[in-house]
Amino acid sequence: MRLRHLLPLVSLLPVCLLAASCSLAQQELSGGGPAAAPGAHCRSGVISPVGSSSVALAAVVRTHARVYRRPGRKPFASFRRLNQNRFPTIFRVLAAVRGRDCRATWYRVQLPVRPNGVTGFVRASAVGVGKVRTRIRVDVSTRRLTLLRSGRPVLRTTVAVGSRATPTPTGSYYVNQRLIPANTSGPYGPGALGISAYSNVLRSWAQGGPVAIHGTNEPWTIGHAASNGCIRVRNRVLRRLFVATPAGTPVTIAE
Repeated sequence: MRLRHLLPLVSLLPVCLLAASCSLAQQELSGGGPAAAPGAHCRSGVISPVGSSSVALAAVVRTHARVYRRPGRKPFASFRRLNQNRFPTIFRVLAAVRGRDCRATWYRVQLPVRPNGVTGFVRASAVGVGKVRTRIRVDVSTRRLTLLRSGRPVLRTTVAVGSRATPTPTGSYYVNQRLIPANTSGPYGPGALGISAYSNVLRSWAQGGPVAIHGTNEPWTIGHAASNGCIRVRNRVLRRLFVATPAGTPVTIAE
């Protein structure tokens, strides 16, 4: 297979198959949803936003999850425990529908599918939910990436972004898989953080043209608009970023 710079994920191996502990993402998301405060009461059926500027929530599918436009309506999508790359299926949690005891009965989640930004509702019983304290911000115009932990910057670096013909899609996304290429000296470097975004122009690529933050064997492109939509970082930076970033991490890409 010829490797290209807009992440054809079939050429990569999920971290879960390479480490006994599986992945940082599963360690972060192993618990259930947020517990209700003692004596708390909520309005049943109200949709309430979750998370904050420093803490986000992410959900991992237990065995199988159906997704609904509204709670209890006809499902429009379904997901298994593992995605097509055999990495745990991860959603970003945006809001919760709670019962009178304040425990979540449904979650409104962002999905890793086209079109970018699709959301839906999953039953709380279908997922395990946990906190994620990291965030990534990418500024396309200045070619800068910032990793934050608990709201504080811990890493800043220059990146390569999509060319004018194949631009990096802007918007709010999240890391949905962490992958290690079979060839760590190839175009993806030592690893890739797959995000829930897809190219807006390349639709015939493997798996629909997903976007990722990854290393590179062309370090001279860093600082330029040179990729097919992915965000490239220097390999030494990718190693630091990979270790520090669990699946579920929100990713904001601004123009």
